[in-house]
Amino acid sequence: MTEKIRILMIDDHPMIIEGYQNTLQFTKAEHQELHIDIANNCDEAIKYMDTSVSRTIPYDVLFVDISLPPSSDGSMNSGEDLAEYARKVLPRAKIVILTMFNEAFRIHNIIKTIDPEGFLIKSDLTSSELASAFQAVLYNPPFYSGTVNSHIRKTITSDIVIDEKNRKILHLLSQGIKTKNLASHLDISLSAVEKRKKQLKELFCVDDGQDETLLSEARKQGFV
Repeated sequence: MTEKIRILMIDDHPMIIEGYQNTLQFTKAEHQELHIDIANNCDEAIKYMDTSVSRTIPYDVLFVDISLPPSSDGSMNSGEDLAEYARKVLPRAKIVILTMFNEAFRIHNIIKTIDPEGFLIKSDLTSSELASAFQAVLYNPPFYSGTVNSHIRKTITSDIVIDEKNRKILHLLSQGIKTKNLASHLDISLSAVEKRKKQLKELFCVDDGQDETLLSEARKQGFV
C-alpha cells in the first residue's frame, strides 16, 4: 500500500534544496510517495503551513534551515522561530533542523525549545546520512548527526551543571562580547554577571582568572 508523505523544505539556497529533494526521491522506499513543497524564506514557509492547515492536508515532515532572512512583518527572525510556529500549527509534523551552526549553546537551545525529531549539522551531512535521517525521523525518531550527539554526550557526562544564564554568558564571551556589555544582553546587573563569572571559573577550575582559560575549559567539556 502506498504511503503518501507530505514534506515542506525551507532553505534560502535553491541548490541545497535541489540536492535534498533528489536524495529523498532517489532513496525513498518503494511504498513511499513523496509530495515536496519548497519555501525559500519565512514568509513563503508560513503561507505553505497555514494553507496546509486550512485545507486539512497537513505536512508530515518539515526540513527547516536555521539561517533564514526574517519575515517581512518581523515576527519571524530565523528557522528557529518557524519551527516553534510549526510546533503550534502542525503538532503532528516531524521537524528536521538543518544548520551550519555547531556551537554547543545553539544546539542545546534548539533541543530545549523545539525538541526536533531530526537535527543535522550541514557540515556533517552526506546524501546517505540525509536518507537515513529521513527514514529514522518517520518511523523511529529522533535522529541527530554526529556533532549534535557529541555535544549532548559531553554535556551529559560532565559533572558540571550550568543554568541557562551561565550558558548564555559563556556563549556571549565566546562571541567576543566584553564583560561590561554582558549585563545588557542578559537583563541582570554587572555585579550579578561578575558573580556568575566567578562561579563559572570555580566550576571549571580556572586558576589564572582569565576569560580565555574559562572558554578553553568550557569548550573541552562541550559547553561552548
